[in-house]
Amino acid sequence: MNEEKQRKLAIICSKGSLDMAYPGMVLANAALMSGIEVHMFFTFWGLDMITERKMDHLKITPLGNPSMGMPNLLSILPGMTAMATSMMKKEIAKLDFPPVREFLQMIVDAGGHLYGCKMSMDMMKLTKDDLFPGVERVLGAMEFMEISEGAQIIFI
Repeated sequence: MNEEKQRKLAIICSKGSLDMAYPGMVLANAALMSGIEVHMFFTFWGLDMITERKMDHLKITPLGNPSMGMPNLLSILPGMTAMATSMMKKEIAKLDFPPVREFLQMIVDAGGHLYGCKMSMDMMKLTKDDLFPGVERVLGAMEFMEISEGAQIIFI
């Protein structure tokens, strides 16, 4: 009997800006809706996405971002990050995507697995208590390698 192997997706989230949070969550949600097992690993600044005191305050900066269509000289002016963040949040809302916290909860409720990176957490002096309650575990890179064996891996 030839059993079909369950598809698996591992998403490594390494950036904590608003514009880098949504790609991983959208992919995780789409995969879960398609019946694909999902594991999200948050490392370095990606931890901001799952850190309680930061996850509701992610920002986007126009500085050094050529896709924003704004000269770097203008993007250093006070208030430009707040303006870019506000504009992006409005566009996200128009598309009917939930805020980061709500989106992550939807992923967890649909069976997705969230993990914090032990090394990054140690560097940033964070503990499991600092994280969003939907985070399953804090683990090292080697443990994540075991969990993600055979998965399609996406690094964001």
